[in-house]
Amino acid sequence: MDVELALQEMSKFNCALVEITGGEPLLQKETSELASRLIEQGNQVLVETNGTKNIDVLPEPAIRIMDIKCPGSGESEKTDWENLRRLRSNDNVKFVIASRVDFEWSVQVIKKYQLLSRTVVLFSPTFGILDPGTLAQWILESSLPVRLQLQLHKYIWAPDRRGV
Repeated sequence: MDVELALQEMSKFNCALVEITGGEPLLQKETSELASRLIEQGNQVLVETNGTKNIDVLPEPAIRIMDIKCPGSGESEKTDWENLRRLRSNDNVKFVIASRVDFEWSVQVIKKYQLLSRTVVLFSPTFGILDPGTLAQWILESSLPVRLQLQLHKYIWAPDRRGV
């Protein structure tokens, strides 16, 4: 859908918070323009990216949520690690964790890039693979000041609806 049609569809809803997500939204050349136009209309804009493309193409007011792929995803080598240096204090970093190995790996990434002093860090259990209570326990045991985040759309609409 092009930017004009997306804005038209957006206008049907009475909301001021918009999240652009994907797949990978930064693969679409119009994502930055869409985010800018939504911001111009007075919306708060979040863009959730997998961190494989330069996040600095997004307009300054947009909040960038960078998902870092853990080893359990099989895609951790695709991350553009320079994006961690591009983060601002209002951005978020999210780790989707499938195992204890992913958890420990995430802790090492947080330390290496000093993420806790620079941005909000979210830990999310891989839906259907890691029990949220288990991840919550690991977070408590570690005393890390990270937020536990559930992928609510998967609990509400999964497995019968996609694209919500």
